[in-house]
Amino acid sequence: MKIRHVQVARGIQWVEIQARDLRVLCGCPGDAIKHLIKRGLIVPQTVKGVDCETGPNAILLSDLAIQNGEFANLAEFPVLQMLYKQGLLLPGHPNNTGMKPMLIGTPEQVSSQMRYIYRGNYGLISKEEIMQAGMGAEQAEAMMRLKLKFAFGRIRPTEDFLEWRMLDEEAAELASDVWIRRIAPNRFEISFEDETVTVDLNLAADETYESAYPLGFRRYAPDYFSVIHSGEGDGWDVSRPSMSSIVTYQGRVYLIDAGPNLTHILAALGIGIDQIDGIFHTHAHDDHFAGLTTLMRSGHRIRYFATPLVRSTVAKKLAALLDTEEDHILHDYFKVHDLVFDMWNDIDGLEVKPVFSPHPVETNIFLFRALWGGSHRSYAHFADIVSLDVLAGMVNENKDEPGIGPEDFEAVKQAYMIPVDVKKIDIGGGLIHGAAKDFKTDRSGRILLAHRAGDLTPEEKEIGSSAAFGTSDVLIEGQSEGLRRFAYAFLEKHLEGVPVHHLRTLLNHEVVTINPGAILLKEGEVPDEIMLVLSGAVEKIRTRDNVFATVSAGALIGSSTALLTKRASAHTYRASSFVEALKFPAGLYASVVRHNKLLDKMLASFDLRNFLESTAIFGEGVPAVVMNHMIEDARPHRFKAGEVIASEDMDVLNLIRKGRVERAAGGEVLETLEPRMYFGEEEAVFKLPGQFRLSALEDTDVLQISGDLLADVPIVRWKLFESWQKRTKQTAYRLSHKGSFLTWRDTFSVRIAHMDLHHKQLIAIGNSVLENLRTDIRGSALVKSMEAMADYVDYHFRAEEEMMTLYAYPGLAVHKERHADLERQVTIMQKQIQKGGRPSEQEFKHLFEAWIIHHILGEDKAFGAYLNSKGIY
Repeated sequence: MKIRHVQVARGIQWVEIQARDLRVLCGCPGDAIKHLIKRGLIVPQTVKGVDCETGPNAILLSDLAIQNGEFANLAEFPVLQMLYKQGLLLPGHPNNTGMKPMLIGTPEQVSSQMRYIYRGNYGLISKEEIMQAGMGAEQAEAMMRLKLKFAFGRIRPTEDFLEWRMLDEEAAELASDVWIRRIAPNRFEISFEDETVTVDLNLAADETYESAYPLGFRRYAPDYFSVIHSGEGDGWDVSRPSMSSIVTYQGRVYLIDAGPNLTHILAALGIGIDQIDGIFHTHAHDDHFAGLTTLMRSGHRIRYFATPLVRSTVAKKLAALLDTEEDHILHDYFKVHDLVFDMWNDIDGLEVKPVFSPHPVETNIFLFRALWGGSHRSYAHFADIVSLDVLAGMVNENKDEPGIGPEDFEAVKQAYMIPVDVKKIDIGGGLIHGAAKDFKTDRSGRILLAHRAGDLTPEEKEIGSSAAFGTSDVLIEGQSEGLRRFAYAFLEKHLEGVPVHHLRTLLNHEVVTINPGAILLKEGEVPDEIMLVLSGAVEKIRTRDNVFATVSAGALIGSSTALLTKRASAHTYRASSFVEALKFPAGLYASVVRHNKLLDKMLASFDLRNFLESTAIFGEGVPAVVMNHMIEDARPHRFKAGEVIASEDMDVLNLIRKGRVERAAGGEVLETLEPRMYFGEEEAVFKLPGQFRLSALEDTDVLQISGDLLADVPIVRWKLFESWQKRTKQTAYRLSHKGSFLTWRDTFSVRIAHMDLHHKQLIAIGNSVLENLRTDIRGSALVKSMEAMADYVDYHFRAEEEMMTLYAYPGLAVHKERHADLERQVTIMQKQIQKGGRPSEQEFKHLFEAWIIHHILGEDKAFGAYLNSKGIY
């Protein structure tokens, strides 16, 4: 056997060709390294007397940035393992043969990963970026000195450490006589001599990426002010989640950081996504960052708390991963709240003070406190920190050289020693993590040692404790009714306008605990009782229609069937964690509904609600109140057979109830949309002109729902974003060979991330104009597309000029003149179209391609090289 092929976990495979010293990690979702360690594909070894590890030396990326809601490509830790734990980068290491680790994938995904790794290595990379995040010039200078010390004096582009193979339509050679080719989206063939293996990185609709470690299950029991220990390990620990905590205060649930496998962690703790009120974010390394997608799939906007420095770094890294613009990515899914350094910020009575922590990327540690008994009870979360020995070695009074000033060193030392009731500390060691010995004289009430793989040493055990997963430190005990008061709030939303005494009638029933794996209600059963989910997560399943969804806190199970005599449940409901639920008789619920004259309204919406809940887009995570608003907003519409769907029908999301719709572009049919599928999200939600021609193949009934309403529901927006990205990439893949479709090419890259993103967006809008020139007979869609082009050109040019001003680009004046000339040409064509004129495809392509070829490849590349020389990528 010349090729060793191992199925490691869902979405992760291993291909090894020993004769060519090639070891390919195929697929790298969160914690991929931990899976490789558990399968024995990474093991300790000694090479010429030097201790190191085995492991991959190449990574095959997924074609899709997101699969089933989770990041599919997180190469940061695999690359760190190759460079440092294997020693492929270390000077003088026997494994450093001059060969760089390799990224393999589409040009888009390789470029995205290079930018994301760059931000993961360095965070903000210039004094100007730090000042844009709110720091003064002197502070920014000091932070850059420290950053350069961590970076050994120079911020280096990712290309210095990695090589790559771009996978387009042609096969690519990975090593001598080793070839890879794409045979379908996310499916590849790797061949060597006379052997071939197939690698499929696609996940099925009901699949998720696996957790690398079992966690068991815990019952969620809220206290007035407590800390639940949700992770004590690090990015290499195969038995535990990465360092994190959950703070509960007055019934609210706050996360500190969001590491990999967050969905599994919350399920193990019996906490549903919609119970999370907010997240406090320390920094953007993957072991504290990779779980953000879980929170972006909530039914409400979770509050995001961080200092502007950390928020800016997170936004840049997230935008790189998703190949989108950084300006609004966090605001699209979270309620963003900036915290002020070194001050107590009041969050609904819970006070939090962020303190700057020296680290390669922008980091803050957190102090929390709450009033109690005439003073405060307090918790400190110190992730990530640097040992005082390492930091002392960085002290340098010369402000022109990398390092930290002595006064800043003393400030960090004092911050470490602040006494609190409970303090959790990063003791990961090495150059960028803390040491337990620094806290030997700490006067805190309880010290917890975390952020490391393996057991504590005897010396460390004398300094601090460890915490088992799911255990908690109660700082102030709760004296309220706990979850029952949430039940009241949930019922009030389900039964709007019902008087308090009727709600209390329902509340006066038992809160029950349901064990993980237990079935609450089977498809086909008629329930005698209704369950209101108060905490935990419940699976909703109907395999015949491929319905695999999750309902969380606030869901009423069995309520619809209770209103219709002998109506059976349409789904099976199964607890996927410990679940707390209020259980009351179905007949009582129906009586309350009838008494308050809500029955007709509920029955009228029953079929519509059932249909919406049977779709992939609305089948999970949509709160009851939001679902009610969608039902009220939804309008039926019919497209006749053969009808081309007009521009005005694309300002809303169209959800097909009956019939079929054909999607085409560039003269080629791309797909046929069936019932429960949808179209129009690019214009309705993302405010982008459509790139497709849509026509009804038969009489087609749709529900039309406002895009503005959907854009404010994170889980719906995220699902639409995932499917839209997948579709646009598949379209580009299928039509890239056609001259009628403008395609981004790697040669267009100016090596500045957000400028490349702007240029890609302009190409997408250009394709919309071209498609409408070909197919939009009435001209209204063409007018909208050209308006979008003019608006985006203006936005892009202004952003580019602001960046030139920020970095004192000497060619600014000439560049602005070129921009003005191009804007004039676009405006002339826009006015022509607004007056009913119709330029030929060739005329538009001449204008557009002249801009790309002459402006991007000329002036913009010169500006990109100027920024690259300053470390900006």
